[in-house]
Amino acid sequence: GTAAESEDLVAELRNHVGSTLGPIAKPQRIRPVNELPKTRSGKIMRRLLRDVAQNRERGDVTTLTDSTVMDLIQAKLPQSSS
Repeated sequence: GTAAESEDLVAELRNHVGSTLGPIAKPQRIRPVNELPKTRSGKIMRRLLRDVAQNRERGDVTTLTDSTVMDLIQAKLPQSSS
């Protein structure tokens, strides 16, 4: 979609989390991506998403169905200044 649609979706998601779980649980940032890193059995690799979000070295990606997904997600995040 367009950038405006993406921004509207992010705002809607943040507001939904805030109203459902409480304002303390509202995420600071949401980055929409086309695909998530999944294993061959279809499980989402949350560990890899945490590594990318915290600017840590990515762990083992040999179990992913498509390892290029991690590069696409990394490219969407702003680079840290540290």
